Amino acid sequence: MSDTKPAPHGWIILDKPRGLGSTQAVGAVKRNLREGGYAKTKVGHGGTLDPLAEGVLPIALGEATKLAGRMLDASKIYHFTIRFGEETETLDTEGEVIDRSDVRPSLPEIEAVLPQFTGAIEQVPPVYSALKVDGKRAYDRARAGEEVELKKRAVTIHGLSIADIPDRRDEITLTAHVSKGTYIRSLARDIARALGTCGHVTYLRRTKAGPFLQEQAISLDKLNEIGKGAPLSDLLLPLEAGLDDIPALSLSQTDAQAVRQGRVLSELPQPSGLYCAMLDSVPVALMEIQDGTAKVVRGFNLPDVAE
Repeated sequence: MSDTKPAPHGWIILDKPRGLGSTQAVGAVKRNLREGGYAKTKVGHGGTLDPLAEGVLPIALGEATKLAGRMLDASKIYHFTIRFGEETETLDTEGEVIDRSDVRPSLPEIEAVLPQFTGAIEQVPPVYSALKVDGKRAYDRARAGEEVELKKRAVTIHGLSIADIPDRRDEITLTAHVSKGTYIRSLARDIARALGTCGHVTYLRRTKAGPFLQEQAISLDKLNEIGKGAPLSDLLLPLEAGLDDIPALSLSQTDAQAVRQGRVLSELPQPSGLYCAMLDSVPVALMEIQDGTAKVVRGFNLPDVAE
């Protein structure tokens, strides 16, 4: 009889430390599951964080990986510090300085410029980004010394405010609630330029990704305890935690069986929209209801509680 534990399904919210890449974080989860005796598990992350950034990195396990795409589309909240006076090629602390300015904006000037960057805006992504240009990553082209031109893209800044006033006169820390596709490094560059100076990001922390908060995030040390035998159940959030903005649709055993076979449910009283179909406490599928008819958008292969 095998001692292998069944593959888990759900979310680990990692407080990603600075210096660790998102792919490395996924690798760390896989390693700890393997060392902890779990069966081979599909693992993916819900939104890349640069190695120089830290904070909330949702990592999906098993059937939750089917929701990773939704997490990529979710809005995020960041704290970030802009240091004025120097712009670097990477727009963070890693690159060479390419522009300097003696201008240091005052607090009232910073407060006055923030509304320009709130709402629907356009920004040019950093040339040191993972966007592809003619099939090749922009950062690979930039590192090879190629001239990289990226087009403006539309993003939404839901909120932008001063989070903290550092002791240094040449820095400001802001909080930004942003749509998918927003580059904080580009936002910092553009804010600095609008203030008649230049700047780059020296600190970047994601405090919220979709429904997940930094209060739910665990450290790398805590993650590593799983590989040493600590119970995963203490750290794992359920699959449906990634769907907290979606109403539940309760199913009978008969309807759940039909949904698992991909069949349509009819004559439902619920308003049109997206639902998480549940059998008791077990997610069965994401379903779209349109005029009383529910169709499966994404099915989940999870065992019933009774099994």
